[in-house]
Formats: sequence, C-alpha cells, structure tokens
Amino acid sequence: MSESTRRPLAVFDIDNTLADTGHRQHFLERRPRDWGGFFGAAPADPPLERGVALAVESAADCEVVYLTGRPERCRADTEDWLARHGLPEGRVWMRGNQDRRPARTTKLEVLKRIARGREVRMLVDDDELVCQAARGAGFRVVLADWAAQAPELKAAQEGEGRT
Repeated sequence: MSESTRRPLAVFDIDNTLADTGHRQHFLERRPRDWGGFFGAAPADPPLERGVALAVESAADCEVVYLTGRPERCRADTEDWLARHGLPEGRVWMRGNQDRRPARTTKLEVLKRIARGREVRMLVDDDELVCQAARGAGFRVVLADWAAQAPELKAAQEGEGRT
C-alpha cells in the first residue's frame, strides 16, 4: 500500500473556507440570481488566510482534498485558484452541473464515499448545516467561521443547491 493511500484525509470546502466570496455576493442578491456572474468572478477571490494556513498545516500529516459545492464547469478556474494561492495539491470533488440538491446532502454523500477506504481526519466547512450533517454521521468537523457572513450564499446552498 502506498503512503498516499495510508495517510488520513483532511477535507476542505473552498467558498468562504479558503476563498473569500464577499466581492461576488452581489450576484446572488438580485432576482433572478446571476449564477454565471457569481461563478465567473471566483478567480478573483482573495484567499482566507486562516483557512489556507490550516490546509497547508494539515498537509504535513494528511492528504488534503477539496469538497466544494461549485459545479463541475468551474473545475479549471477552481484548480487554477488553488494552485495560485499555494494550497496543497489534492483531488477536487465538485457538484455535477445539474445537481441542485442541498449542500448538506451532496457533501455528506461524497464524504461517506471517500471515507470507505480512508480515515477522514476532519472536514473544514463554513456551512453549519453541512457541518451538522457530517458531525451526525461521525465525522470530525471544523467550522470555518473566519469569513464574513454571507446570508444569500447560505440560502442558495440549502434552498437552490447551487454551491
């Protein structure tokens, strides 16, 4: 068994955990919500230093992977952003382009899948409902509470299954 398959996993959300989405919240405040604009502005997200530092620190003992509610069509921008901001290399798990289920459902489904053959040391996420669901399933959770509150984003995560 290779070292990478033995190391525990540290699972990180991206939006408002590693990336500050505050500058693009206005796209979600209009009706209808401008999802193209919201995701199109993601490459300009500034990093959240506390989240980035935790991911880098976690890489010493864990394999870091990313679990985001961003749709698959955002993969290239997301992977470029992670590399540009010095985050550890790791697999990026994304929502299917047409998947509109709540984040707590999609993320818990993936967490359970990746935990089948590996220890998940922790999940780091800003969404309290995702954290609650993961904790209820037995995962160790770190609530990323270092970003500014984003009520429109939280509503979209749960009600519209968009991020």
